[in-house]
Amino acid sequence: MRYNIREKFWSWGDDFHILDESGTPVHFVDGAAFSWGSKLSFQDMAGNELAFIEQKLFSFLPHYRIHRNGELFAEVLKEFTWFKKRFTLDVPGPNDYQIDGSFWDHEYEFTRGGRVVAHVSRAIWSWNHCYGVEVVPGEDDISILCTAIVIDQVLHDEDD
Repeated sequence: MRYNIREKFWSWGDDFHILDESGTPVHFVDGAAFSWGSKLSFQDMAGNELAFIEQKLFSFLPHYRIHRNGELFAEVLKEFTWFKKRFTLDVPGPNDYQIDGSFWDHEYEFTRGGRVVAHVSRAIWSWNHCYGVEVVPGEDDISILCTAIVIDQVLHDEDD
């Protein structure tokens, strides 16, 4: 499945629209306007919350938590490396996602169990504040999309 993530301009907080490959809106991410740390509600188009993302404050490196059904489901961690940025999506069980690539260019991949399961690319869409996410069938689209939003938040925070 291929998605298009667009940051919404002129909004209070960090809001994103997520469209499918035909351009139909499928998800909305509503960012809290005034909060300590990032807090984002990942919703379907009917306004039902599918996931809640919150930044863990007072951590050495960026650390975000993804909640589903009111329970902690996964954590996104920026790893300490000397030369390249690297992220991990820590999900229940031993099969975490490793995320590597050129993050400033929005060109990176999710690998799990030694195989590429998702690819993020600005080149697919080529607009500013817009990038594509392609997820292979059978993977958790919501966790991957939430993580792409988190990486966008981390890069935005580092840019400020």
